[in-house]
Amino acid sequence: MHRHSPVNCIVPPHILTNIATKGTEAQKDMAISTLKQSAQMRGQRQALSDFTAATFRVAVVGGKERVVYDAQNGSSLPGAVVRRETDPASSDVAVNEAFDGSGATYDLYQNVFQRNSIDGNGMRIDSTVHYQRSYDNAFWNGEQMVYGDGDGQLFNRFTIAIDVIGHELTHGVTQFEAKLNYSFQPGALNESMSDVFGSLVKQYSLQQTAAQADWLIGAGLLTSNVNGVALRSMKAPGTAYDDPVLGKDPQPAHMRDYVNTVSDNGGVHINSGIPNHAFYVVATELGGNAWEKAGQIWYVTLKDKLSASSNFQNCADLTYQAAGELYGAGSIEQQAVQKGWAEVGITAGTTPTPPPPSGDGCLSSLLRLLGAAPAQTK
Repeated sequence: MHRHSPVNCIVPPHILTNIATKGTEAQKDMAISTLKQSAQMRGQRQALSDFTAATFRVAVVGGKERVVYDAQNGSSLPGAVVRRETDPASSDVAVNEAFDGSGATYDLYQNVFQRNSIDGNGMRIDSTVHYQRSYDNAFWNGEQMVYGDGDGQLFNRFTIAIDVIGHELTHGVTQFEAKLNYSFQPGALNESMSDVFGSLVKQYSLQQTAAQADWLIGAGLLTSNVNGVALRSMKAPGTAYDDPVLGKDPQPAHMRDYVNTVSDNGGVHINSGIPNHAFYVVATELGGNAWEKAGQIWYVTLKDKLSASSNFQNCADLTYQAAGELYGAGSIEQQAVQKGWAEVGITAGTTPTPPPPSGDGCLSSLLRLLGAAPAQTK
């Protein structure tokens, strides 16, 4: 049984809640509107995850196929077609950024992981720009990408950051593969996988090594009015922003600081900092291009090993297992995975622990509502 969950948005609800409390009247109205919009879409992505790839628009011959639409500041999706795969560049920068960013995401998955588009079967990548007016978010709705233009005071246009595009499209990959439940630790892993591959999209497009990368998610998205550099930092979770309106980045980098909460679907955007930092440590420990080894390990784990209710311990054990299968038991790569998880307080390399039942049960749900601790690491 799948849980219903909110549409996957790049700006987490704790930021929007802070804006709704501390912003100007216009900013408060924007934040409340965005929060309501997310609530209205609750369940759509999860419902679509139950369909097979055959239900989606599939590219002819399975090649790269992108279509960009313009919502013209409305809410109807997908909107009017403004650029297709063979069309020349548009005079609209948001159209070109959506087109190029979805192409860069396709290229990473195809060239590095031999994956044919988001669903693995040549799914056409649809994107809609100019969604509503001054909309401060971007999201994958289970079927396509949608981008707001930002309010210009706190956020720039949401097509500006290629890793945001890669992040959101990776929610689609997860939808077709592990189908990670969007709550508590499985939900934080869902968000982390999107940050991992979103960062890899940027690094691959810029041909950056792990040492050269900034490891920021959403750099360029915040305006100069905001005291911050991005939405999240994989290198140093909790340091991306500290602003009077947006608040302070709440992400932990270690299990000792795990945030027990029932808000944000159990802290999916908050606690994702822990597996994010584990990946960063693995990638920098191995050096070179992060997509070549660390990325391969994480992709195999996402595609073939994780299940809907996998938790952090499961992910640690399974990435360790995948590293051994890909590069050999006791290999430098497997040792790096072990070190990465150890840095965040999780011991990898034990016999993979079975995930909790996907139905979750009334008792465990009650315990969570009462603020019980998450599944503990070994």
